[in-house]
Amino acid sequence: MIISPRGQRETGRDFAFRTLKENIIQLELEPGSMVSENELAAQLGLSRTPVREALLSLAKVRLVEVYPQRGSVVAPVDYDLVEETCFMRSVLEASVVELACQMADNGQKVALEENVARQERCLREGCMETLMQLDNQLHRMLFVIARKEQIWEMLTGFTVHFDRVRRMAMDAPRNDRNVADHRAIVQAVAEGRAADARSAMDIHLKRYRVDEQLLRQRYPASYFKAAPPL
Repeated sequence: MIISPRGQRETGRDFAFRTLKENIIQLELEPGSMVSENELAAQLGLSRTPVREALLSLAKVRLVEVYPQRGSVVAPVDYDLVEETCFMRSVLEASVVELACQMADNGQKVALEENVARQERCLREGCMETLMQLDNQLHRMLFVIARKEQIWEMLTGFTVHFDRVRRMAMDAPRNDRNVADHRAIVQAVAEGRAADARSAMDIHLKRYRVDEQLLRQRYPASYFKAAPPL
């Protein structure tokens, strides 16, 4: 498990929640795997209480399944939840990128360009974890440009299921398409082409729906909630 430093003002519960969520998204804690309160507490340097509270909070967002007297399990990827969060992002980000076309100043356009250039470099060098961080940063930048930063902060609390699929797609052959999508979005924003920016964003966010079959082939069946019968 990857454990980044605890923030100075971060409570034990918040530290445990953040760390476990990040490790679930990064697949360090694999879907379907058991997690032990005692082991997690020892790894994090915490008592069991904040760890238990963090697991209950993760259960509320359906990243963990808690079974009394048996323990907790990292929840499998549920594509119904992925679809819901993808729909929410599509609705919000289509409008945000249009606003960004109208509101981005020269400095912000340069920052977007630099982000995509770094993504392209990471793609060539195989730095997948950094690539995902830059991906998140790019989308956040668009919300900041559109002066909708608080909506972004709220949105990230609902999109963890989408983030898991994004991480899985980082290792997929189509990953280069996602960076190309970002390039198209940034170019449209830089040139103020709102309709093109919206179209590029829509294509980008729908790509994970297309990737479901590919990801089911690349990862163990236990990683996914069983698809409903046709």
